[in-house]
Parts: sequence; C-alpha cells; structure tokens
Amino acid sequence: MMASDPVHQPPSPAPDAAVPDFVVVDVETACSRVSSICQIGIVGFRDGVELFAYETLVDPLDHFSSFNTRIHGITGDHVVGAPNFGDVHAVIDGHLAGRITVAHSFFDKGALGAACAIHGQAAIETTWLDSVRVAKRAWPELPSHRLNVLTQFLGVRHKHHDALSDARAAGMVIVRAIEHTGIGLAGWLSSTSGRRGVVLKAAATGPMKGERVAILGGARDGTLARHLAAAGARVMASVGSTTTMLVISDDQPFGRFVTVHADYRRAEELRRGKATIEIVTEAELRHRLALPLT
Repeated sequence: MMASDPVHQPPSPAPDAAVPDFVVVDVETACSRVSSICQIGIVGFRDGVELFAYETLVDPLDHFSSFNTRIHGITGDHVVGAPNFGDVHAVIDGHLAGRITVAHSFFDKGALGAACAIHGQAAIETTWLDSVRVAKRAWPELPSHRLNVLTQFLGVRHKHHDALSDARAAGMVIVRAIEHTGIGLAGWLSSTSGRRGVVLKAAATGPMKGERVAILGGARDGTLARHLAAAGARVMASVGSTTTMLVISDDQPFGRFVTVHADYRRAEELRRGKATIEIVTEAELRHRLALPLT
C-alpha cells in the first residue's frame, strides 16, 4: 500500500494562502461496495507544481475483502482509531467544493457520492475532470492509459494503489498533458465534458442532406450543430467509419494542436484508407453554405 507503515493523518484544511488551479482525489475501498472508502488522498496543484497534500486512512464501517486488501494492502487493523467518512467529510468538502477536481476515471467520484449518501452527508459540489480521458487524447498511441502505465511512460515516481501517490500521479498526468499539447485546463474541461447523449433531428431537406458530420471542439447541441441539423445533416458524437465531414469549430480550444485530437487523427486515417470524409473549418463551411453558423 504505502512506502511506510500506514498512519492516518489528522484532518487539515487546504491552505488559504494560495488557491489551487485544480485538486486531485483518489480513494481506496475496503470491499466491493464503492461506499467502503478506507483511504483518501488529495493533492492540490498550482502552475504545474504541487501546492498541498492531504491523506488519511478511513474506517469504512464495513468489512475488508481479501481481494481489495491484496490490491492496496490495507486491512481492518490499519484503520483502528481512524476517522470514518462522516468525520472527514467537511475536510474533503473544503478541499474539493467549488474547484476543478481530477480523478483517474470516475470511480472516485462514484465512491465519494456513495459514501456521502451512506453517511448522511451532503453531496460534494465540484467540477470533475477525468484524467483517463485527458490521457487518451494527449497520448492516443499508448496501448493502455492505466495510471501505472502512464507514470512509467512519463517518468513519474508512483506507488500504485496508494491513494496519495495515485492522486499525485493523476495530477502529473494533467500537468504533462497541458505541457505536451498546449491545451490549457479550460480546454481539457471543454473537450472531455461533451454531452454524448444529445441527438438533433436532421431536417428532411437542405444543402447538407445525407451528410454525417462530427464537430471538433463544439457542443453536439450547440449553435453550429443546430444549423447543420437544420440544413439536413446528421450530427455525430465523434468521427466514425460512416462520417462524411469533420468540422473544426471556431470555438475549439486546442489551437494549433488540434491535429493531435483523436477525432482529427481518426478522420486522417479514414482519408488515407480512401474513405470519403472532408475536413473543413467552421468558417469555410459558413462561407460555402452562406449560413449564419455563429
């Protein structure tokens, strides 16, 4: 689990002297119930540097399964005298609430939500960013985007399945992704939080009838998408084998690094395979169709 004997730290609030750009949280659980949090690690980052760290063991008030213990090394003996989740909720909320919170997959988001419900605590209101999705878009060539694979690739020191070390590592994934792509935190939030379930109905007629269009950097139900649907196009969630056009939104947050985006790379692959797919900018399409696309 940890490099030294597991000793829980007393709760301590985030420092008031500096506000982090984002915080990272990781939890370990005692058994298959996601509410059974037995360790929490939180790290704050500012300007690409660690600002503060918080870690505590937690008495899950639940049993420890042998499967989970084999993963993280924490047993019931380790959490004797440790606070339960209700005891540390206020500290966790103080670190996360109102901030951008990174987690490597949304397991941790679900675990915190379940623990809040089980312990009768208010849900933690924060803006979530999944570092797995960020890593997949920053380094699509990697065969796996598990945290231990990423840290080996990036040369980051890491002890897997220790909550504090995992939180630090996930934070460094975000820092390195920003450095590697030039896409800032706001850009990553925008590019990984699209509402995939939104489907606009294509008009029966129009200059785009029969086109299957993916929009890079724009919402699937945004103004551009609505104009395209009104022109007869079917707006897709992402580039696929049947996509006929990729439109690069004027609002795309990637700048000159747009060509590393997974949708752009997929469109290029399809073109090399002789698929009929066009890559155009929003401005080019607006001019072509004489439509008020902004």
